[in-house]
Amino acid sequence: MSLVTVPFYQKRHRHFDQSYRNIQTRYLLDEYASKKRASTQASSQKSLSQRSPSQRASSQTSLGGTICRVCAKRVSTQEDEEQENRSRYKDGSLICQAAEPGKYRIESNYGVHTLEINRADFDDTATYSAVATNAHGQVSTNAAVVVRRFRGDEEPFRSVGLPIGLPLSSVIPYTHFDVQFLEKFGVTFRREGETVTLKCTMLVTPDLKRVQPRAEWYRDDVLLKESKWTKMFFGEGQASLSFSHLHKDDEGLYTLRIVSRGGVSDHSAFLFVRDADPLVTGAPGAPMDLQCHDANRDYVIVTWKPPNTTTESPVMGYFVDRCEVGTNNWVQCNDAPVKICKYPVTGLFEGRSYIFRVRAVNSAGISRPSRVSDAVAALDPLDLRRLRAVHLEGEKEIAIYQDDLEGDAQVPGPPTGVHASEISRNYVVLSWEPPTPRGKDPLMYFIEKSVVGSGSWQRVNAQTAVRSPRYAVFDLMEGKSYVFRVLSANRHGLSEPSEITSPIQAQDVTVVPSAPGRVLASRNTKTSVVVQWDRPKHEEDLLGYYVDCCVAGTNLWEPCNHKPIGYNRFVVHGLTTGEQYIFRVKAVNAVGMSENSQESDVIKVQAALTVPSHPYGITLLNCDGHSMTLGWKVPKFSGGSPILGYYLDKREVHHKNWHEVNSSPSKPTILTVDGLMEGSLYEFKIAAVNLAGIGEPSDPSEHFKCEAWTMPEPGPAYDLTFCEVRDTSLVMLWKAPVYSGSSPVSGYFVDFREEDAGEWITVNQTTTANRYLKVSDLQQGKTYVFRVRAVNANGVGKPSDTSEPVLVEARPGTKEISAGVDEQGNIYLGFDCQEMTDASQFTWCKSYEEISDDERFKIETVGDHSKLYLKNPDKEDLGTYSVSVSDTDGVSSSFVLDPEELERLMALSNEIKNPTIPLKSELAYEIFDKGRVRFWLQAEHLSPDASYRFIINDREVSDSEIHRIKCDKATGIIEMVMDRFSIENEGTYTVQIHDGKAKSQSSLVLIGDAFKTVLEEAEFQRKEFLRKQGPHFAEYLHWDVTEECEVRLVCKVANTKKETVFKWLKDDVLYETETLPNLERGICELLIPKLSKKDHGEYKATLKDDRGQDVSVLEIAGKVYDDMILAMSRVCGKSASPLKVLCTPEGIRLQCFMKYFTEEMKVNWCHKDAKISSSEHMRIGGSEEMAWLQICEPTEKDKGKYTFEIFDGKDNHQRSLDLSGQAFDEAFAEFQQLKAAAFAEKNRGRLIGGLPDVVTIMEGKTLNLTCTVFGNPDPEVIWFKNDQDIQLSEHFSVKVEQAKYVSMTIKGVTSEDSGKYSINIKNKYGGEKIDVTVSVYKHGEKIPDMAPPQQAKPKLIPASASAAGQ
Repeated sequence: MSLVTVPFYQKRHRHFDQSYRNIQTRYLLDEYASKKRASTQASSQKSLSQRSPSQRASSQTSLGGTICRVCAKRVSTQEDEEQENRSRYKDGSLICQAAEPGKYRIESNYGVHTLEINRADFDDTATYSAVATNAHGQVSTNAAVVVRRFRGDEEPFRSVGLPIGLPLSSVIPYTHFDVQFLEKFGVTFRREGETVTLKCTMLVTPDLKRVQPRAEWYRDDVLLKESKWTKMFFGEGQASLSFSHLHKDDEGLYTLRIVSRGGVSDHSAFLFVRDADPLVTGAPGAPMDLQCHDANRDYVIVTWKPPNTTTESPVMGYFVDRCEVGTNNWVQCNDAPVKICKYPVTGLFEGRSYIFRVRAVNSAGISRPSRVSDAVAALDPLDLRRLRAVHLEGEKEIAIYQDDLEGDAQVPGPPTGVHASEISRNYVVLSWEPPTPRGKDPLMYFIEKSVVGSGSWQRVNAQTAVRSPRYAVFDLMEGKSYVFRVLSANRHGLSEPSEITSPIQAQDVTVVPSAPGRVLASRNTKTSVVVQWDRPKHEEDLLGYYVDCCVAGTNLWEPCNHKPIGYNRFVVHGLTTGEQYIFRVKAVNAVGMSENSQESDVIKVQAALTVPSHPYGITLLNCDGHSMTLGWKVPKFSGGSPILGYYLDKREVHHKNWHEVNSSPSKPTILTVDGLMEGSLYEFKIAAVNLAGIGEPSDPSEHFKCEAWTMPEPGPAYDLTFCEVRDTSLVMLWKAPVYSGSSPVSGYFVDFREEDAGEWITVNQTTTANRYLKVSDLQQGKTYVFRVRAVNANGVGKPSDTSEPVLVEARPGTKEISAGVDEQGNIYLGFDCQEMTDASQFTWCKSYEEISDDERFKIETVGDHSKLYLKNPDKEDLGTYSVSVSDTDGVSSSFVLDPEELERLMALSNEIKNPTIPLKSELAYEIFDKGRVRFWLQAEHLSPDASYRFIINDREVSDSEIHRIKCDKATGIIEMVMDRFSIENEGTYTVQIHDGKAKSQSSLVLIGDAFKTVLEEAEFQRKEFLRKQGPHFAEYLHWDVTEECEVRLVCKVANTKKETVFKWLKDDVLYETETLPNLERGICELLIPKLSKKDHGEYKATLKDDRGQDVSVLEIAGKVYDDMILAMSRVCGKSASPLKVLCTPEGIRLQCFMKYFTEEMKVNWCHKDAKISSSEHMRIGGSEEMAWLQICEPTEKDKGKYTFEIFDGKDNHQRSLDLSGQAFDEAFAEFQQLKAAAFAEKNRGRLIGGLPDVVTIMEGKTLNLTCTVFGNPDPEVIWFKNDQDIQLSEHFSVKVEQAKYVSMTIKGVTSEDSGKYSINIKNKYGGEKIDVTVSVYKHGEKIPDMAPPQQAKPKLIPASASAAGQ
């Protein structure tokens, strides 16, 4: 249950919306004018003579919170009046005006003696007596006054008041004002931290701009003032109280009191404030009502009220925090949680101001902090008492401290009056009076304690001196008694000790209160309950009570109030109408909470019984010159009890006295008044009666002239009512005219208009013969009025009275009629209404005529649920059915029973009356191994007595070797298995089930293609069974791609043995693998690395042994090959590296490395999102490790974003590189360098061939070293020996021919010619140096052993700096 449901009078609905209140404003203005006229009459004799005979109750009834006036009239002479002694009594006790000032007012005017009781409440219910005595004797009269709940038009079931008395206003504005509330704030539900505004609009007469009555706001009985939490406004016809940040401290009964010389007008409603969401789940709510007491120089006592922990674990203690004003530095005052709601805070700095807050602790965590306290200054309140005024010369005065007048006192005297002002289990607060005299110097105190009987004293505050005459002593041993003494000190010395206190023991003086007594819950309104309880036997220092509620049967308790209430009666608001609740109460004091009280009896939330409101809409329906037929509308509120009838009063216009028409109540809302005088004008008023008594009479009717109706047109329709008010439509009903004219009524026109609009609009262009009409296409939220005009053969008659305003808007929680079938198969229409009262009744109608046909219908109503049963449903029952609930706010609904809906309901009824066995599964088949076929179905439930049979082609089959039939009644499965399914088994298969009265049947047709499918599957399963008798493939060949981008052919084998032979074949040729497959694993794999078109072919896996053989084939070609490439593309695309730049002498190359690349993969290169085609300028290619794009001779146009895409059949894998800006410039520069280097390498001087690295020659021979050189331009050739220039001579000669052929000749070599010979070949681009070792041996010597000569290896010679610049 949630207590945040909004009470019904906060909801916008048909009767109590803004538009309705606007009408009420006019009523209030009229009432005000009539009151002003009545106040000018000098005598109340006339008002007494107008008392209606229909007011038969002998008691006066007062409305809670209003003024009750009890009058007595006595006729006497003036002399008697002067000598007469008059007294007023309440239940036999003399009323004393001085005891309760302002409560009673007694007046005597012209023989009328009046007792006025202001702000009447339930305690004013009593028997009041008036006693008059003079010389001739004594006379008395009495009246019973019953204070009932206020029943205004705006709030039909307003809550009873709480026992809170507001103080009388001390200052009354001089001007007389009349105040009428137009709109009032209601019971409000909010959460901590939210904002809310309580507002009343009112009519103040006279409306003076400079002079206004005084507006006062109260919470409970405390007058409120503006603060940082609350703002007030009064003016322009409204008064408001706004809260900027709600806290539970703000919960309470709020009263707006408008005070003037004319009296006091007030309005009250409760504001509920729930806890904010806790910071930790399960933590308690925040404490509240933080107060600071007994503040001094370094000490203050902080008190608070505990939170309600109905839904949380109990509070284990509290932390108190302080903060110096002007800072945001909160300091925790206590190290361990304090268990009572009071704590002395010490250690304050004199002269500084502090604010405080408190946090509650339970097993789940710490609560949110409370609202901070008001600022408290750490000052000695006695300082002001010691101020003295000293007169100087003339009229001058100065203020000095009494200490300055005490002279130069040295050592102070001892403190006096040392006593314990606070005692608890955790601490003792000592208080004392300062010494006298105390001297000018600052005074300090030292406290000493002693365990009783020990004889030794211990200094309590040895480290810190105390400046306040208060001190909290902690750390006392439990169960020990202590005595204390205090010493004063100043700069001159230490005083003697004070007198010793009496023994003090640290213990809780206040104990947890006992549980409250009996809890009584009584009905109040449709959404509230009054809860009362007996106070607990032990109610020491009570802070208040918490009330909890629970929906009956759930045991889920919710708090009703979130701040302790100090009285033993509480109105619980926000309850669900029609729901049943239980209540309990617990008492609260500073120590903790009591046990829960006993639970109240279960109570259903509905309005309390009271007298009905007044009837309205009195209409003249017919007149024959001697009698009038009147009709009226039932009261809007029956008072919670059925209306027993009506009393009618009449009078001639301008006559004062009312006359009774009927002495006994008239049940119908139409009555003929006889005995009237033709031609006279009459007015009437009507009062309704129920079990609670006679209600208020209606306002007097219009003036009706008694003259016979003779017009040929019909009279007015009457009793216009509305039901099924929805967002854009409503249904209107009325009663036929009593006077039909000279011919029967043939139909009706219905007119409507917006409220306060001038032009009527006709709903139906042709007359309707029905006395109801559904009006559609209205605007949601608009208020309309309606009228009806009857039509006969002579024309359109007089329109009916205008209906009451109707707000077109669906009520919250609107329910509709439901149609269904009960367990016996009976069709019914059902409707629920939780807003019922004891006086409510369901009225079922067909075509909006009340159903009275017992042969076709039966109505059953239990509690708030009613059903209309159709006894023998057929086409005659088609039509519109409606239901309305009396004594509610227009609860009604309708249901159109059309042929389709009736057919559905009758089919459902037939299923229940003629039950079928529900099937979980219809008849189906499945094929087992060996080609066996199983036919089966499953019923929801089968009893042990259920029977069944299988029928094939209209022939029943029984259990046999051919048809094996069985049934598991526990699971409801019936099956038939056929071992051999053949061509002869084509046909229809049926299963019939009987279980008591219920039966069911299911068929399966296997003919034509359906049968061929089953037969082929059975044959396949049979062949599969035979195949699996020898070695076979459990899974045929299939392929996948590994993470290394290898294609893997996989198959699973089963039923193998050691002798089983497995082979791989490609195109029927044995495919050799490095390792033989392990058949024991059951999985055989063949890896194909770097798949390409050369791998096309038919791959086979074969199994063979003496039991048989099996083959699995996979052809890698076509789509299979393409899918493999796509799968490899997926692996490669995911592993692809970012694009990298490689500069070459030809240009700039973009490379993307991947695990494997083949040109058959679907790849694209894009430049600036445009696809690139391979060309001389942009060459696309790749290798097994990468894909590349070569940009030959790049230019500025080649700048931009390059993207490489590889498509895997589903996704595009992209890698991008922005080759522009610095990236392009750097790559282009490197390309230029490489291009230049390549050119230089191509044209430098070099040896093309011809020189060995070693030459061996005999003395005397001629050595000729010949080689070919190249260079562009022609290179320069220089020869060296042992790195020295060779001097050319006849012995050494060098020859260069055609700048190409070079030779060096040594004639007649000697041993001195041995050494290293070098040739340098270079031009401006560089060159080479080639070394040749020449070894000379003498004639006759053995040729030295040397390695065979190799071609000499050149050494590069770099280009000169000048050449490089070129």
